[in-house]
Amino acid sequence: MSDYHTFALGPTVLQSGLTVPNPVLAYQTYGTLNADKTNVVVYPTSYGAQHYDIEWLIRPGGILDPETHFIVIPNMFGNGLSTSPSTIEPPHSKARYPHFTLYDNVQAQHRLLAEVFGVERIALVYGWSMGAQQAMHWGTLFPDRVERILAICGSARTAPHNKVFLQGVRATLTADPAWCGTHFTGKAEAGLRAMGRVYAGWGMSQEFYRDEVWRQAGFSALEDYLVRSWEWNFLRRDADNLLAMLWSWMNADISANELYRGDLARALEAVWARTILMPSETDLYFRVEDNRRERKHLPNAELRPMPSIWGHRAGNPTDNPDDEAFIRQAVRDLLDA
Repeated sequence: MSDYHTFALGPTVLQSGLTVPNPVLAYQTYGTLNADKTNVVVYPTSYGAQHYDIEWLIRPGGILDPETHFIVIPNMFGNGLSTSPSTIEPPHSKARYPHFTLYDNVQAQHRLLAEVFGVERIALVYGWSMGAQQAMHWGTLFPDRVERILAICGSARTAPHNKVFLQGVRATLTADPAWCGTHFTGKAEAGLRAMGRVYAGWGMSQEFYRDEVWRQAGFSALEDYLVRSWEWNFLRRDADNLLAMLWSWMNADISANELYRGDLARALEAVWARTILMPSETDLYFRVEDNRRERKHLPNAELRPMPSIWGHRAGNPTDNPDDEAFIRQAVRDLLDA
């Protein structure tokens, strides 16, 4: 599972009106596409992640099972594998990176499924965090093609308080001396370490820290956890790429397009897929209340909060078997419906 594929999109006009001569969508697949092409699961990446980081849950008997479904992970633009500030070709550059919205991402993913695999219907779009935001975009942009959605710790539109959190993260990262006002001129080590520290306070709940749950993952002290988990998580990434994805997150809105013209209620009403909205009860920036308000406008949706103290990370439970079982049950409920 260490290699991946690329799909060259050719000249592509973004929502902004800018044309990117040849953006590339990186992706990986798991399992086998059945004869009638009805077993497809789309699993978009989350903030800062590449498919290597989230493929752990794809295994026989896992949350997503490659023995029964053909699973496609499209890497989000900006993550370093798909077209990103670190990879984009001239005439663009880090300083002139043309921002991709989640609308742009999902349109490219739709082309990948249609043009490479000939897929017309999606059995399930599964996503966590920014992946959940992309899942909701799939549901509203292609309502006749998506049968089910599991949106974990995400929202249809980035909430105002969520944006305040993101502004703080951006300010922390761009305080690094390598920031020149438009891009980074070198490795932003101080900014990336600081970003990890700020993010650690938002990513996990107060209960998680009070009960020292980080010990379950093998960390010997709180400082050990902050350095080896959170600082390292961002040090291994390109700072310009992180800013690009942060911009996409800040501007995530399923109604921000010509179809719905900012009418969020109408965009939600267009999602006919059987949907489970699954916030974490202790998530500090994708709040249960945001999903509760969205649920009122979704024709075929259930709100199923996770009773977890793992905060936002409840939705990516690499070291958390209870939350993994909770999510796996939701997938089975959707697929059996």
